[in-house]
Amino acid sequence: MTLSQISNATVPGSTLSQADKDTRQDNALRAAARELEASFLAEMLKSAGLGKPRQSFGGGEGEDQFGSFLRTEQAREMVKAGGIGLAESLYEALKEKSNEI
Repeated sequence: MTLSQISNATVPGSTLSQADKDTRQDNALRAAARELEASFLAEMLKSAGLGKPRQSFGGGEGEDQFGSFLRTEQAREMVKAGGIGLAESLYEALKEKSNEI
C-alpha cells in the first residue's frame, strides 16, 4: 500500500470527518512502521544466529524451515515491548511524507 492509498482510504458507504481520516491514517502509518521495525529486527536476529538448528539432536529440515517464523514472531514481540525506537522514527518520516502529498 502506498502513502497516497493510505491517505485516501475510506470506508465504503460512510462519510468520515477529517479527524477520523487522520486517526485512521496515523494508525495505518504506525502499523507499517512497526512491521518494518519487526522485519529489521528479524534480520538482526537471523544474523545473530537465533533459530539456527542445533548441531546435535536438532530438528532437521523442519527446524530450518520454521526458524524464520520464530524469529519473526520474536521480533514482533520485541516491537510490542518498545523495540529499539526505529518504528517511531519511521512513523515520523512516513507522516511527514504523507503530509507533503
